[in-house]
Amino acid sequence: MAPADPALRRLVNLVLPDASPLPSSYAEADRRQAVADLLTENRFDPVGVPGGPFALLLCVRDGRLVFDIRDGADVPVRAVALALGPFRRLIKDYHMIVESHEQAVAEGGHEARIQAIDMGRRGLHNEGADLLMQRLEGRIALDFETARRLFTLVCALHQRI
Repeated sequence: MAPADPALRRLVNLVLPDASPLPSSYAEADRRQAVADLLTENRFDPVGVPGGPFALLLCVRDGRLVFDIRDGADVPVRAVALALGPFRRLIKDYHMIVESHEQAVAEGGHEARIQAIDMGRRGLHNEGADLLMQRLEGRIALDFETARRLFTLVCALHQRI
């Protein structure tokens, strides 16, 4: 079997069926930007699934993060479920960082504080991306930037832990 064309091993559609309005305009903008960036550039390679490109329904079901992978005709081709437990601390910390950022911006005049918060947020994104890639290893291959954007969406789906 010939290797799949790398240009086809990507997401062209993303659906967040459980997505409810987020608690702030900042969080909403973060989610919209993550989706837009993800669809512009990504590497999404479900192991053992031929073809591509793919659509992804990303949702939380019974305490699990579900990657419902579909083909171009919206036919399910594989579902991968991950326990959310290993992500809980990161998601909780991410939400606290977002709240801190919003507060610092609202108070104004705290550029150094905002930069420090942004550095912490980037660190959490990196840690979340690493964890996501580890948990999906052998099932879905991702590049680091794709994993970072997906982690943002995981946090958006799971607002209250």
